[in-house]
Amino acid sequence: MIWSIGGILEKIGITNNSVGFAFSGGGARGFSHIGVLKALEQFGIYPDVLSGVSAGSVAAVMYGAGLTPDDMQHCFEDLTKVREFVTWKVPGNSLMKIDKFGKLIESWLPVKNLEDLKIPTIVCATDFQHCKSIGWAKGEIVPRVLASCSIPIVFEPIKINGGVYVDGGVLRNLPAWAIRKYCKTLYGINCSPFHNIWKDPTKHNLLEIALRSYQLMSKSNMVNDAKMCDVLINLRGAHAIGTFDVAKLRHIVGLGYENACRILEHKLK
Repeated sequence: MIWSIGGILEKIGITNNSVGFAFSGGGARGFSHIGVLKALEQFGIYPDVLSGVSAGSVAAVMYGAGLTPDDMQHCFEDLTKVREFVTWKVPGNSLMKIDKFGKLIESWLPVKNLEDLKIPTIVCATDFQHCKSIGWAKGEIVPRVLASCSIPIVFEPIKINGGVYVDGGVLRNLPAWAIRKYCKTLYGINCSPFHNIWKDPTKHNLLEIALRSYQLMSKSNMVNDAKMCDVLINLRGAHAIGTFDVAKLRHIVGLGYENACRILEHKLK
């Protein structure tokens, strides 16, 4: 809940004079967050607090744990197939399980719980039962990140302490809301550009239609959060990158870096 986020952040000294980074979801396009972080560091900009949704929650916890952008990129470099992240299952409440990715995240992080990260980090998801956004500032990292990444139909919902959670992007794909009141300057990183033209939907499979539906939702629900940001870094040139295009890591990282440099050069003149 937002009140619990506030209590935790205030307790550890995060005030409204802080610098915050809010990372959006976007599947493989989330690799662009690595490039954006490289650019931000190059401009001497470092965060006091982080928030993330879906792919953005992965970037947030890795950076919050003290991994450098190069470290983060190295973690993904040898993972070029979707099957290295997920397990296909007999369709029931989803098409895939995200368990393999959970084990990878656990192997990369030096800590187990959110409250032990070096930079205070909020992982945002959707409370599926009560239809509301939720942000976690404490608790075990891996199940919360998996919940934040669990696109409905594609991945299984995640149960945590009796609740059922799915991808935070269902309601708010840019988690500026979670940290806005604690930031003097808030950088929003949106890696989910929307492409308005799509080929004949009748020629796409169930997975592709589910992912397109998710993109339609996230397009409209980012508007208010984008307005909350002092600096918004949008990822241009990424509309052709698919949710599972993990083999395009270096290209996507490069796009993030280029877009961030262009915007930061303009903003900091």
